[in-house]
Amino acid sequence: MEYDSSVHSIECPKCGHGMEEVSYGSDLLIDRCTNCQGIWFDKGEATLLKSKWMGEALDTGKASEGRKWDSVENVACPRCGQEMNKVSDPDQPHIVYEVCQEHGMYLDAGEFTDLANETPADWFRKIFKAPRGQ
Repeated sequence: MEYDSSVHSIECPKCGHGMEEVSYGSDLLIDRCTNCQGIWFDKGEATLLKSKWMGEALDTGKASEGRKWDSVENVACPRCGQEMNKVSDPDQPHIVYEVCQEHGMYLDAGEFTDLANETPADWFRKIFKAPRGQ
């Protein structure tokens, strides 16, 4: 759904569509894109959701859809408008996401599920491969 400030919490930093607020229990509210299904986490929310049982259920998008948006460059923070940095997760360097040091992070569809579920393959990747950009 196209972004409409009277309906949506914020605008998706990747595709420009509206993001809807999605809750997990009474203590966590994240923003998920109505189009590409990417997720915006305000500072600390990703860590909190990762610690919750079945938190990855909020990541309803398919990883194949999320990969379509990997080529988008110059992604602006939906809170302040500043360009975010692309970073590799230190524990799973194949996961690359955008971070605003002041406000939070954006993960494409499917990336949070991958982030929340470290597999033996991830463990081996950590040992045998250097992070991207090195």
